[in-house]
Amino acid sequence: MTSSAASTGTAPAPSAGRAAEEPTGTLAGASTRNRAKPAESAPDAAPAPSSRARRVLAAVAVPALALALGIGVWYAVSYLLLDPARRFLLPPPHQVVSRSLTDPVHLEPMLQALGVTARIAAIGFVLAALIGIATGSLMNQARWVERLVYPYAVMLQVIPVLAIVPLIGLWFGFGTGSRVIVCVMIALFPVITNTHFGLRSVDRGLHELFTLGRASRVRRLVSLELPAALPSVFTGLRIASGQVVIGAILGDMFFAKGEPGIGTLLDTYRATLRSEDLIAAIALASLFGIAVYTVFTVVSQAVVGRWHSSGDRR
Repeated sequence: MTSSAASTGTAPAPSAGRAAEEPTGTLAGASTRNRAKPAESAPDAAPAPSSRARRVLAAVAVPALALALGIGVWYAVSYLLLDPARRFLLPPPHQVVSRSLTDPVHLEPMLQALGVTARIAAIGFVLAALIGIATGSLMNQARWVERLVYPYAVMLQVIPVLAIVPLIGLWFGFGTGSRVIVCVMIALFPVITNTHFGLRSVDRGLHELFTLGRASRVRRLVSLELPAALPSVFTGLRIASGQVVIGAILGDMFFAKGEPGIGTLLDTYRATLRSEDLIAAIALASLFGIAVYTVFTVVSQAVVGRWHSSGDRR
């Protein structure tokens, strides 16, 4: 039989042991090694420049489109709805720019008045921040302080400031001090409430750790509660930074003694029907408020955004 197999040229069949070893050393072995070796996780891909550019373009394009639409509506109202004899009520944008914003005779008094308003707003904001953070901290330390102060803080927020402006003038005069008081009254409530909320929202487990360490109230406040409450505190400061500008302009309008602020000029332009200057002063005051709010948003991102999710940029 051996000679017949050799004569026909048929290869002998591999033995069972060899058949079992051969796949193990080739395909099966390779698959086993692949299964044994864990797959390496690919590093996070950096955002492509094109996607980043698209996000920046979207962030700029939408406000620019809204501004263009507003200017278009402004032109339509000025030229289509108003008669030429009444066009002084809403002059077109190019007249506001040419006759007021680019004319040094009209622009310089506005910038000087805006500087006065900015100084009063800064003083009022600092006072509101100090008083608000201190009051919110005291309310967190003692419930009786919270029950005593919180109703009056709410009352301070809901009472129209214009209703008590005459009393402020009678008690404190009609100068710079009364303007600062109006700023503090308007900006105080968000600082108090957000500080109090942030201090009350600290994780209870962290409080238990400080209790185990026998930390004093001052140590707990400085090392745990205030750092943990920073996101809420900065939220209150950001809201107050916008409201304090409103308070400064209102104070300028009603307390005209001393250096004129931008609110004083607004009242003067309104009374004399100087529409171009009135619109230009409103635009400058609005840009100032936006700039103040943006500054505090950037500061909040820099202080809180690195370690707290509320500061993440989207």
